Amino acid sequence: MERVEVIVIGLGAAGAAVTYQLAKQGTRVLGIDRFSPPHDMGATSGDTRITRQAIGESGPYVPLVLRSHEIWREIEAETGADLLTITGGLIMQPAASRAGQHGVQDFVSRTIAAARTYGIRHETPDTDEIRRRFPQFDLTEDHRAYYEPGAGFVRPEAAVRSQVELAGRLGAVIRRDELVVQVRDDGSGVEVRTGRSTYNADHAVLATGPWLPELIEDPEVSTLLRLYRQVLYWFDIEEGFAGFTSNRFPVFIWIFGTQGEQIYGFPAVDGPDGGLKVATEQYLATTTAVLMEREVRPDETSRMFERCVRGRMAGLSARCVRAKACAYTVTPDFNFIIDRLPGARNVTLVSSCSGHGFKHSAAIGEAVSQQLTTGSSTNDLSPFGLGRFRRPARTLASPPE
Repeated sequence: MERVEVIVIGLGAAGAAVTYQLAKQGTRVLGIDRFSPPHDMGATSGDTRITRQAIGESGPYVPLVLRSHEIWREIEAETGADLLTITGGLIMQPAASRAGQHGVQDFVSRTIAAARTYGIRHETPDTDEIRRRFPQFDLTEDHRAYYEPGAGFVRPEAAVRSQVELAGRLGAVIRRDELVVQVRDDGSGVEVRTGRSTYNADHAVLATGPWLPELIEDPEVSTLLRLYRQVLYWFDIEEGFAGFTSNRFPVFIWIFGTQGEQIYGFPAVDGPDGGLKVATEQYLATTTAVLMEREVRPDETSRMFERCVRGRMAGLSARCVRAKACAYTVTPDFNFIIDRLPGARNVTLVSSCSGHGFKHSAAIGEAVSQQLTTGSSTNDLSPFGLGRFRRPARTLASPPE
């Protein structure tokens, strides 16, 4: 095919968004994925992803998630797809705990501070108020909490599917089930070689998530990326199904241990027989995209229920309706990498999401596409540059050479 302006490699959360936004701007773009998106071989799967407006991890994320909500609504209006559901969101932890997640401490307090800074509507219910409004949680001690009426969930597979389809309608070329084996920057552009063909472009975007280390020859960059297997569980709702529906039950994050042990979950979205999705996160055992165990063992399910669910979630039984594994690609500081690849000025990394990226992905796609086409973006991407790891790297916000 003819030379294009941009090749996007990987069509998951970030790659689908970048491809769509580039096509929307009229850019000649080619999107390639080694599988057929949406698929479950990366991080973009599992039916639902939490979205919250006040981001306890860091202030720079808030403008991204607010803009993403707007983009989801725009895509819904364009396609008729059901992407964003607002349920309200509850974050809580024991009153005496200052534990956190994703590299920060005292997560509830940081989230409250972010909400105040950005004027996001919220409440700080006490323990008695949580028990009254959400008796599905069995609180045995005093808790601090943050409740956000504008939080909810996004459907990741539907979002990816919608953006890839829209990109195609707008003129993007989509190549599915095509493995990229090499990306070479020759100084004036890039050559992308796959198992089927060779393509040329002015610029390439690498957004392959857990598969990214295979395409990065620079060990100082690839070693920044660690892959962790995570498991999602859907436990049977034994009683009180009506109390777990999306108009009565919020998305939630519950930090319950002094070392940051936590669970997160969603309303029941698949009917009385679909179970309630509950998950946790682990950052102890690393893996690779090739070697990651995809099947979930029965002993994992029983341990999850006994350790994290029993005595905390009223109405759930130990019967697991289904379970699946997905991958988090995580940086040392749990923040994203969005930057030019060192030594390859025509290649941009848009990864890794570090376990909390989907809610920002639509706006990331817009900002990256703006940077590539105009040199600047509405939302600042410089906090996600490689320079924070003390490497000499030029961020996307820097002027072109």
